[in-house]
Amino acid sequence: MGSLTNTEGLRFAVVVARFNEIVTNLLLQGALEAFERYSVKAENITVVSVPGSFEIPVAAQKLGKSGKYDAILCIGAVIRGDTTHYDAVANSAASGVLNAGLSAGVPCVFGVLTCDDMDQALNRAGGKAGNKGAETAITAIEMASLFRHHLA
Repeated sequence: MGSLTNTEGLRFAVVVARFNEIVTNLLLQGALEAFERYSVKAENITVVSVPGSFEIPVAAQKLGKSGKYDAILCIGAVIRGDTTHYDAVANSAASGVLNAGLSAGVPCVFGVLTCDDMDQALNRAGGKAGNKGAETAITAIEMASLFRHHLA
């Protein structure tokens, strides 16, 4: 089990999608606040912006393979519309983030919301359901610690 209290020297990258940025900005804010709460230094966090959730995995893989980071957070928001485009993007983002982590050997944490509507997304980005960005950051800290201290 990884630790949430020993964050000394851990480095993180956050890949955040700009599409639906009213939601993704809130998720990013929650993640950064969680990092601060768990004593991760700001200089140990790199934020990379990509156009949408579909583009997250390739950026996560590149960052993971760089060897500079202990974990990669992947933040986005896919909101169902009137076509099947939602299914393609949501499924590609999920499998892509998994594959990025497996190929890079670095934890890539899936923080892409897949919601039916904007209200659901906003509720998960700091509303009634909490902030999933913060939850993603906490998961990344635990996984980074696990990999560094127990699986190295």
